[in-house]
Amino acid sequence: MSNDEEMKMIRILQRYGYPESFGRAIAQQLRTENSMKRMIGYLLQGKPSNPEEIADEMIAIEEEKQRWIQKKQAEYANQKYNKLLALGLDKEEEE
Repeated sequence: MSNDEEMKMIRILQRYGYPESFGRAIAQQLRTENSMKRMIGYLLQGKPSNPEEIADEMIAIEEEKQRWIQKKQAEYANQKYNKLLALGLDKEEEE
């Protein structure tokens, strides 16, 4: 996790009147630099008016990340399955 992105997000939230602990809780949930960058963009563009909006966006970012992970896992499994179909079970076991 990028400490710079975390601190930037916390500072923005503090400017909006939220305690540092709220920012740290959001950062802990988001975990990754890309997720925090997306939240920072939302905070600067959307200017949410209450903590519920911020939490909703955090959840949306996390759900999108999980969908992407599931998609990549499914693509990998499909690739392996297609290779199995193309080569047969005997060839797959040799690798």
